[in-house]
Amino acid sequence: MDLNRSRFSIVLVLIVLFSGACRDRSSGTQEAPQRVLPSPPARTTSIESYADVVEKVAAAVVTVRSERLVRPARPFPFFNDPFFDFFGFGGRERAPRLERGLGSGVIITEDGYIVTNHHVIDGADEIKVELGESQTEDAKIIGSDPPTDLAVLKISSKNLTALPLGDSDQVRVGDVVLAIGNPLNVGQTVTAGIISAKERATGLGEGTFESFLQTDAPINRGNSGGALVNTAGELIGINSQILSTTGGSIGIGFAIPSNMARQVSEQLIAKGKVRRSRLGVTIQPLTREMAESLDLDVTSGAIVSSVEPGSAADRAGLRQGDVITELNGQKIVDTNQFRNRVAATEPGTEVTLTIFRDRQRQQVRVRLQELSDSAQAESRRRSGGNEEDGEFYGMRVAALTPEIARELGLSRNTRGLVVTDVEPAGSAARSGIQRGDVITKVNQQDVRSVDDFRKLVEDSGRRPVLLLVQREGMSHFVTVQ
Repeated sequence: MDLNRSRFSIVLVLIVLFSGACRDRSSGTQEAPQRVLPSPPARTTSIESYADVVEKVAAAVVTVRSERLVRPARPFPFFNDPFFDFFGFGGRERAPRLERGLGSGVIITEDGYIVTNHHVIDGADEIKVELGESQTEDAKIIGSDPPTDLAVLKISSKNLTALPLGDSDQVRVGDVVLAIGNPLNVGQTVTAGIISAKERATGLGEGTFESFLQTDAPINRGNSGGALVNTAGELIGINSQILSTTGGSIGIGFAIPSNMARQVSEQLIAKGKVRRSRLGVTIQPLTREMAESLDLDVTSGAIVSSVEPGSAADRAGLRQGDVITELNGQKIVDTNQFRNRVAATEPGTEVTLTIFRDRQRQQVRVRLQELSDSAQAESRRRSGGNEEDGEFYGMRVAALTPEIARELGLSRNTRGLVVTDVEPAGSAARSGIQRGDVITKVNQQDVRSVDDFRKLVEDSGRRPVLLLVQREGMSHFVTVQ
């Protein structure tokens, strides 16, 4: 299913609101008595301190530290030839460097299962969990789910303080929340704010299934994987992302809802992976103009723009142009919500869709298929942008135009993809790929477009991908995985 999502620069959140106190006024003794207005009734929801809540939940929020050894690729591997060494042209072996990561996590069971973000532990060779200031334990990865940016760790300790998971569907905009984690490695920190919005999709990370709680509770680097709790001391979200134009908190942060965290963590603990369902359609939001042109008196839904042959939707008789308005009797507010609900349903389950076709309301029963790994990769690809560029292995590539080739000092006949951006912690960066590199071959096959690159990468499956990279007039091979 298609989702067009804008991409921004990322970071975290802030803002705390305070209420002022009213002052009574007294009248002079020589003046006529003034009518005193009664004080407004005290608000039952007001609270002067959250100390009891923090005391209840703090021990369940831990610091997660990761380490990985980054072995930079030699820029020109063919210089390993003794011939070049003899003449003093041998490439120097660069020493591996240790890369450290910092995040937070939440203990969800007394026997040591911890939920954190996938991006906190992605690629880690070693993970340690700090419980308080004096206890550190090795942790192992039970499972990780990039589409939701969630992961589950396990430590050996027992009888731990676990944080109960609340029902994030019951959270309302305006509810007070507390964010707990270890921002910027200063130590466990608690910040307060409110729920600013629900069911947000940002497109900032690699996640395919997003339905964030937005909060203005201050969040910073190191808070990722930490807890967002309500005033009852229940976990309602796992802090995951921020949006910022400055690199610092500007009051816009995002947490993965606890109901999604519960569903994903239970599957990771039980099976080591997450099973999801698919319908087999491409959809787009139903706009007011579309509804008017179709003469439909509906305000929200998803219009089917294509049906995959042989899919569950195809077998159920769904057609291009059908407007889906309900899933199992629940209204479809937007396409992201609909896609998440389908994906969260157990594969093989029969669901009922309410559709409009030729202005007639109908109900269609569909038995959902399992979403394969390749289909999930395709879904992430489709949600990531247009066909002129694409992101793979932590690098962004675009077709090499004659103009770009001229700027890079390349021949006009050079064909390939130019690397336009590289994430410092991504697989491409670890393999030595740099911005401005030109990829001319993938697995010994010429590559001229993003679609060529995508297809060759997908054909590789789980095997490393061999890239021929051109830099400053010299070509060299690197592998990425």
